[in-house]
Amino acid sequence: MEKPINFVGENNDDMNYPIGIQTFEKIQTDDFVYVDKTAHAYRLVTQGSCYFLSRPRRFGKSLLLSTLKAYFQGKKELFEGLAIAQLEKEWKQYPVLHLDLNTAKYTDAKTLNELLDTYLSGWEKEYGIENEANDPSIRFRNVISKIAKQSSEGKVVILVDEYDKPLLETIGKPELQEDYRQTLKAFYSNIKSCDEYIRFAMLTGVTKFSHLSIFSGLNNLNDISLDPDYADICGFTQNEMESVFSEGIDEFAEKMGISRTEVLNRLKTNYDGYHFSSDLAVSVYNPFSLICAMSKHRMDAFWFATGTPNFLVEVIQQCDYPLARLSTEPKSAEDLAAIDAMYSDPIPLFFQSGYLTIKDYDSRLEAYELDFPNKEVEQGFVRFMAVYYNGGNRHGSFNIVRFIKAVEGGDAEEFMTLLQAFYADGDYQLTGKLEVYFQNSLLTIFKLMGFYVEVERHTSQGRMDVTLQTKDYVYIMEIKVDKSPDVALKQIDEKEYAAPFAADPRKLFKIGVCFSSRKRGIKGWKTK
Repeated sequence: MEKPINFVGENNDDMNYPIGIQTFEKIQTDDFVYVDKTAHAYRLVTQGSCYFLSRPRRFGKSLLLSTLKAYFQGKKELFEGLAIAQLEKEWKQYPVLHLDLNTAKYTDAKTLNELLDTYLSGWEKEYGIENEANDPSIRFRNVISKIAKQSSEGKVVILVDEYDKPLLETIGKPELQEDYRQTLKAFYSNIKSCDEYIRFAMLTGVTKFSHLSIFSGLNNLNDISLDPDYADICGFTQNEMESVFSEGIDEFAEKMGISRTEVLNRLKTNYDGYHFSSDLAVSVYNPFSLICAMSKHRMDAFWFATGTPNFLVEVIQQCDYPLARLSTEPKSAEDLAAIDAMYSDPIPLFFQSGYLTIKDYDSRLEAYELDFPNKEVEQGFVRFMAVYYNGGNRHGSFNIVRFIKAVEGGDAEEFMTLLQAFYADGDYQLTGKLEVYFQNSLLTIFKLMGFYVEVERHTSQGRMDVTLQTKDYVYIMEIKVDKSPDVALKQIDEKEYAAPFAADPRKLFKIGVCFSSRKRGIKGWKTK
């Protein structure tokens, strides 16, 4: 769940950074820094009327809708000096129905209905509309048509922020999620059935639940989530960052005692790298983390710290997904567009949530390759998953320094002894396939220690469970659950897992590991 942000508008220099502020009018009137995205907004309103956009949390979706709201309310004065001021000549005004589903915690069946009732009652009161039904979808249809008829243009604008929040919060609660799905399906269907009364509509969210029928009645929505024309509609490009934050970058460099170039390089490594289309030339920074870093003059995991991906853990646990495969399975645009098969393939959920991004595109095969976008996300995710896969063990009596020295010094017996103690110190209440669990656990441990590690490395005769490499040593580990370490060593030899390293000058260790299903730890091992 997202944690509240206690710093709003904090700034340590002359630039006023809008941390936690998602209202366009407030940003403009209070002179906060604003990266101009209004040319995109103008393209949206002039080239179509119904849109859907998926972007990660805290990525600027709410600010985009707030900008569109101010535009359709005809607040021309707020757009002085921005791109749209030169493009728009008419500035017509429309009633705007703005619905934000991020404002509630969805714990029971009545929560969603109560939130919808709050919005509907407010609109009915504001426009003098009599409530003629209990069903929220019928009331919404009534509100749309009657408000449209009251307006000078005969149309309304509908903006829905975080449309999928009720569904994300009920992952793992199928009955409650189904209840919400039915309610939202009927409610959102008005965006198509009331088309004659709608000038413009836009839904935003983290994910897309297409085959769950949320969108089955909304085939008039233009999904721009992977559209190259809108790849940078949220987030900041390198040019935008260097021009808008130029003064702040210089102050950042002065505060840290390093060059401007070094600040830019570190910011890029930590927060850039998101691609939302096949056009890899368009790369964007996480806007929340970048603004926090500029304001506070330090580079922390700001975005990751605002919310742990608990729903991702739920999905990984349900499908026993090997973490090493996150960046090795190419996907089509259709694959990435929806998350309905997340319990068999969680990759689209990771992508849409912002934990993976597009890193390459094969135009011939129309296939996308994914990976972590930047250092902040990769390190934050590995740390989070390490705690999960290691039974809540936050190292306890585990001696990290001894472990690193043993691995780097070629002392296989020492580091295996320490690894055994690590598992014995944890509280393991996890379920799933033990081989996958152990692989994921070792992957996160070794990555945290800064080692180069591969899980399920393919060879001509099979797949190595774990391969750990340092400057001087290579460790091949084969894991067997409730079987002798000799069985594991025999497989390493029979499958010739060491063959790829035959010409490698580094010393190689073969380690057969017995993992106990009862104790959820290492029962024994043998090295060769």
